[in-house]
Amino acid sequence: MHNPFQRILTWVSDSFSKHPDKMLIFTGAIGWAISSAAQIGAILFNPKISNEQKSFLVPQEAADAIVNIGAFLLITKSVSKLVGKMFKTGKIGTKSVKAFLEKNKDTFDKKVGHIDFSVDEVLKDNPELLAKYNTTKNFGTTLATVGASVLATNIVTPLTRNVMASGVQKNYIAQNKVEKPEVQNSQPVFKGYSGVLRI
Repeated sequence: MHNPFQRILTWVSDSFSKHPDKMLIFTGAIGWAISSAAQIGAILFNPKISNEQKSFLVPQEAADAIVNIGAFLLITKSVSKLVGKMFKTGKIGTKSVKAFLEKNKDTFDKKVGHIDFSVDEVLKDNPELLAKYNTTKNFGTTLATVGASVLATNIVTPLTRNVMASGVQKNYIAQNKVEKPEVQNSQPVFKGYSGVLRI
């Protein structure tokens, strides 16, 4: 009987061994969730922060977490899917794959580059070329995912978070007529963490 840890390892292997880009997205989202939970916990259990400040900071951090994780998943998954689709339809690929597609284009039911065209399907009887194609596609989608994660975590989410936090602060202060709470570090505990990468 497999123990829970072994089951987790089996699930990870089955889910991500052939799709490293999906592994990056998954671990990045988990990292954001852990970072956000740690920050909220640090606020809740910090005796130096008043209950009034906590009532403001905790919802703000929770909203930040939703923005961070949501933007990260949206951008990275969209880019990964787009690049993967470009490989699958033959819009991008290695020279050997391009040469094969050009040589046999008259035998395909769909035009190369068409949204319904599948390189995987036309290469199924050519295992050597299919293996090279899969390696290149995995590298391309993984590289694109890394780039998307940098964009999401270092540009998009900070801008979105700042705009949203500013609105929340103004609304809270207007409703409660209190001064803006001053907290030395209202950024995530793992400040150096940026999704997939540590920048």
